[in-house]
Amino acid sequence: MSGHGAPETGTEELKAAGTAGLRAVVIAASWHQQVMDGLVDGALRAATEAGIAAPRLVRVPGTFELPVAAARLAPDYDVVVALGVVIRGGTPHFDFVCQGATAGLTNVSINTGVPVGFGVLTCDTEQQALDRAGLAGSVEDKGHEAMSAALLTAVALSGT
Repeated sequence: MSGHGAPETGTEELKAAGTAGLRAVVIAASWHQQVMDGLVDGALRAATEAGIAAPRLVRVPGTFELPVAAARLAPDYDVVVALGVVIRGGTPHFDFVCQGATAGLTNVSINTGVPVGFGVLTCDTEQQALDRAGLAGSVEDKGHEAMSAALLTAVALSGT
């Protein structure tokens, strides 16, 4: 499982880092509702644990639309968290969507200086996505991880 070796980031680590008061937006795709519900819940839970009173949630149709939404919203927030899931099918569509979303979100973060938590699951099977969605029985919580990473990056950059 890809989570092996990940740093422990819980409630106390987030609060101790000084994340309270940061402005956060979660942008979530709509495809694969069960997986997305888990990712969104994890990201919002991490924000609450960090002391963020009202993170904004914005829904977009799919993963490919995440970068344009992130680019538009980033200037108004301290952190952006992008959540999506793409499951491999029988055509190259998977590769184009994954590449476009990854490059687009990377560009948003570099061009704006706003940390973008990357919570886009790129999986071969639906079960792999469910295993990473933070649902009951999942072994990973990528929504929580994406928010935690973005918040901790924002704190790290605040001293620069």
